[in-house]
Amino acid sequence: MTYFTWKEEGLTKDCETLDSMAARFEESARLMRKMSAEGFKVEKRNKRQIITHIDSKVFNDWGFVSEEPPYQQLTMILEEKIQ
Repeated sequence: MTYFTWKEEGLTKDCETLDSMAARFEESARLMRKMSAEGFKVEKRNKRQIITHIDSKVFNDWGFVSEEPPYQQLTMILEEKIQ
């Protein structure tokens, strides 16, 4: 029997059928398009893809938690107040 291994796990690990996998991808694609329309961007840093937004309020309104080091987060707050 021929087969291939599905290596992506995070998005479809709990899916039991190809239809449920497709539905999960479609749902994720809708979310990604909405994020893009609201100004989110994908950047490569240190060989990783990260999702960013220039407006920390929008980022927070979506419920995301910044992964910037604490000292960088404080710098961002100070920069916002200066502008």
